[in-house]
Amino acid sequence: MTQTILVLGAAGRLGRTVATAFVAAGWQVRGLVRPGGEGRLPAGVVAVAADATDEAAVVAAAKGVDVIFHGLNPAYTNWDSVLPMGDIVVAAAKASGATILFPGNVYAFGAGMPARLTPETPEAPTTTKGHVRQSLEQRFRDAASTQGVQTIILRAGDFFGGDGPGTWFDLAILKDLSKSLTKGGVGGVAWPTADLGRIHAWAYLPDLATAFVALAEQRRALPAFQAFHFEGHNVSGAAFLVAIDAAVVARGHAPLRRSTIPWWSYRLVGPFLPIVKAILEMRFLWETPHALVDDGLPGIIGPVPHTPLAEAAAAVTDTLLGPVPVTRRRAA
Repeated sequence: MTQTILVLGAAGRLGRTVATAFVAAGWQVRGLVRPGGEGRLPAGVVAVAADATDEAAVVAAAKGVDVIFHGLNPAYTNWDSVLPMGDIVVAAAKASGATILFPGNVYAFGAGMPARLTPETPEAPTTTKGHVRQSLEQRFRDAASTQGVQTIILRAGDFFGGDGPGTWFDLAILKDLSKSLTKGGVGGVAWPTADLGRIHAWAYLPDLATAFVALAEQRRALPAFQAFHFEGHNVSGAAFLVAIDAAVVARGHAPLRRSTIPWWSYRLVGPFLPIVKAILEMRFLWETPHALVDDGLPGIIGPVPHTPLAEAAAAVTDTLLGPVPVTRRRAA
């Protein structure tokens, strides 16, 4: 029997990738987008134009669906809307009887987080965004226990890959790559920390989306509320840069020129630019080594989707620079 999912935030990078994965798995997929954004959805997704802050509209869009993917992502400076949007999603799920799928993150573990993060690791938020995320997950937990609304959370590290508007990876780390290489110069990469040995949690979006499909298909075997961790790529900056260099060299370019994001300049303009102030608040994510692990997830969905880092880095480089020329593929 065909199942139906409503993807909230379907025009964003995460939402587009998740919607594509569910289409490939044979689901009927509805994508909620702002009016006028219907043309930004992947093939096979039925557009539902509505205001995500309008509860009645979201409830109507969710009528008859089996699962709601909460991929709404407010502007980094507008997190006052996070909790109200979460309440709207709960209302829509309660009205339709749907399960909520939610992409969690590591914000609530705080600046003192341990190097190994499991679903049982206590949260200790140290930032405004961390406290908001903790409150949002608590609302999902409360809705599960008092209203019978099932929520499955899959926490992941920083996103990379996928299709759609940018992530931190290509907006900050690789922001000058395409421009410098297309001008015939040496490409540049700006890593957030000079200590390239620190482990950082990453999530390759096509893998993450596939894991969400698997969880959706196993939802009836799960309790009303459960959080999992997506291991993705827990790698050092040095390892990630090796993978990016290999992808760039495969296109006939020199290895990348490396630099560190100038946090001092962020501090200078932070008091005047809310977005920069918000980014500075989350700097601890780059200063505190951390890896997401979950020994229980494979027992629910089987082997956890995992594209090798070199292959994932090459796919990201394809998106920014185009595929490797055929002549170079033959030479390799």
